[in-house]
Amino acid sequence: MSVRAVDAAELLSPATARRLRAAGLRWDPTAGDRFVLADRDMDDDVFVVSDMVADVHDFPSGRVIGFNGTVEWALDSVGSEQALWLPHEDQLRRLLGGTFRRLERVPDGTDGTDGTEATDATDDPAWRVTVRLPGDGDDSAVGGATAVEAYAGALLALLARATG
Repeated sequence: MSVRAVDAAELLSPATARRLRAAGLRWDPTAGDRFVLADRDMDDDVFVVSDMVADVHDFPSGRVIGFNGTVEWALDSVGSEQALWLPHEDQLRRLLGGTFRRLERVPDGTDGTDGTEATDATDDPAWRVTVRLPGDGDDSAVGGATAVEAYAGALLALLARATG
């Protein structure tokens, strides 16, 4: 599946995914997870872990969905450490656990972060995730250009607190 086939607002950027992995986020691949094969010039090719492959075939009689047990491809397998997980928004929210307070759209004309940097280096975040990090009495906000990037920024802050 190409990035173009998925709404880009739903996908975490590979750069942010690398930061999450470097911060200690571990991945136990399950059906439905998205990933890229990093550092192979394949960052635009998003793969999905699946128990069953279904392909769409075009025939003169119409489109048919074919169910296949395996896909023949030159790349037979890779170690999961070679794959870069692109967590879904709901997966990031679950990882935030009880620290999560809210997700909100940033009103135009605000920085959206209450002093916290946006995760994707944008100066104009569109989303803000508010969390209460362990040991803090106050909420903290992290902004991002997309909701998934804002969630990832909040998780990066939580991982930094846990490891640092």
